[in-house]
Amino acid sequence: MDPYDSDSSGLEDEDFTDTGVLLGYASEEVIDDTISHLGGLPTWLDASTPPPGDFANCKVCNRPMHLLLELHGDLPEHFPDDERRLYIFGCCRKTCNRKQGSIRALRATRKIKVEQPEKSKTEETEKKEEEKKPEAPKQDLGASLFGAGSLTGSVSGNANPFSSSSGSSSAQPNPFATPATPASSPSQQKSTSKQPEPQTVSTLTESFADKVRISSTPKIPPPEAAGPPTPWPPQSAFPKPYPHLYLDAEYETLSRPSTPTIPENVTFEPVEVDNAAGSSSAAASADLKDAFESELDKAFQRFSSRLSQNPEQVLRYEFGGSPLLYTYTDEVGKKLHDPKNPDAKVNILPSGGSRIASCEYCGSERVFELQLVPHAISVLEEGREGVGLGPKDDPGMEWGTIILGVCGRDCAPTQIGVVGWREEWVGVQWEEIK
Repeated sequence: MDPYDSDSSGLEDEDFTDTGVLLGYASEEVIDDTISHLGGLPTWLDASTPPPGDFANCKVCNRPMHLLLELHGDLPEHFPDDERRLYIFGCCRKTCNRKQGSIRALRATRKIKVEQPEKSKTEETEKKEEEKKPEAPKQDLGASLFGAGSLTGSVSGNANPFSSSSGSSSAQPNPFATPATPASSPSQQKSTSKQPEPQTVSTLTESFADKVRISSTPKIPPPEAAGPPTPWPPQSAFPKPYPHLYLDAEYETLSRPSTPTIPENVTFEPVEVDNAAGSSSAAASADLKDAFESELDKAFQRFSSRLSQNPEQVLRYEFGGSPLLYTYTDEVGKKLHDPKNPDAKVNILPSGGSRIASCEYCGSERVFELQLVPHAISVLEEGREGVGLGPKDDPGMEWGTIILGVCGRDCAPTQIGVVGWREEWVGVQWEEIK
C-alpha cells in the first residue's frame, strides 16, 4: 500500500493501524463473489450432496432454522488441496431464544487433488544414486506442475483468503471474490518397472465433477459413511428466509485507541443515603460502585469502541486469529478470557480444559475463523415484518456476537471430489438484558 500523500493534512499524525482482520460489509448489489452472503438460501459445494438433514434443525425445538451466513471459505495458503464453505444457521423462535443449540455452524470441505505421501529416506537415497548414473534417463517430473502459485500483494501477513489474482490492477480486488477454478493436471503416477501408459489430458470444457472422479480408499471411514443420513428438508419446511445480502470486504484500520480505561484518579466517595431499613452508607456506596463498574465493563467497552470505528461491519474474519469478546462474564467469555492475563490475545485453542473442545471428528485443535457482530442483525431484520414465524413466535435475534471455531486441520474425506460435512463449534454471547 502506498504511503499517504503529503497533502492529506493530519493523516500522518493519526495512529492508523492495520489489524489483519478482514471486515465484511452487507451489500444488496451483486459483487464479484456470488457465494458469500448473509441470509437468503444456502448453496452447496455439490448440489447432489447436501448436508445430512439433522444439521438443519435447531437442537432445542428440532425444527429447521434460518440461514444467517454462507461464506466462501477457500484458504489456499493453509489448505491448497481443499475447497471449503462455511454456514451458520439460527433459530429465532421465542421458545429457543438464548438456549444452547439454537445456533449451529457447518463446514463443507472437498478435496481437489491427492496429497502425495512423503518418500522415505531409503527411497530418496536410491533415487539419488540412480540419478548419478550417466546411463540412467532423466525422469520427466510431470507432478511438478501441480499446485497454485503463492499469493502476492497481500495487505498483511495473513493473506486475504478469498481474493482472486488481480494482476497489476490498481484497484483493490473484492477480498471475498471466488478464486478461478484450477486448471486440470495429469494424475501423478507411481514409478514401476513397467512403462506407464500415456494418459489423456482433460479438456477445458470438461466439467469439474468429471475431473475429480478418481478416488482413493480412505484409511479411516468418515463419519458420513456410518449410515444413511437423514435427507435435507425441502425448502417449504424452513421459515421464510432473511433477505439475501452479498458480502464486500476490506481490512480493518484503526485510527485511535480502541480500549478505553477507567482513569487512575477516579475514586468512589461514600454516599450518605437515608434508608428506612437502617442499612449503612458504606453498603449503598458499594452498590453504587458495582453499578458504575458494571456500566464500564471492560469487555463490552472494548467491543463497542472497536466496532464503532467501522460501524457498518457485519463480519470479522481472521483464520487462526483472535475473537473480539462481547463480555468476559458469560460461559463463552469465561472459556476464552484469562483473568490472570487480561491483556493477552484471546486464543480458543484448548488449554488445560478451560478452552473449547477439540474437533470431534479427528481430535485436532480448533482455531478461530470468524464472528458475526450485531450490525448483521440490523441489516437482516430491517423491514422484517412478515419475516419468519411472526412477531409472537419470532421476536428476533438477541445475540451480541457469534464466534466460529473450526478444525485447525480442515479434516474431510480423503477421496477426491467427495464433500465432507462437519459441525463446528459456535460460541454465542447473548445480548445483555437491561
